Amino acid sequence: MDYRQRIQIDPAIRGGKPCIKGTRITVADVFDYLGGGMSIEEILEDFPDLAAEDIRACFAYAADRARRLNAVPREAAV
Repeated sequence: MDYRQRIQIDPAIRGGKPCIKGTRITVADVFDYLGGGMSIEEILEDFPDLAAEDIRACFAYAADRARRLNAVPREAAV
């Protein structure tokens, strides 16, 4: 999935935090709801502007960010 079709970073929206396009819901908000015990179905019920693909895009964004943050520069690995 290309999360960039659904996740945007705009300094004018929520201080530049990554948000689901067309909303003010951040990727972190979605993970906070999930971590608080909400199911994906409950999130979608509470936020009818969201689609299941938006939730998947949050996971794809987080996975991509984790890969980039955990990358060790080649010189440092030696």
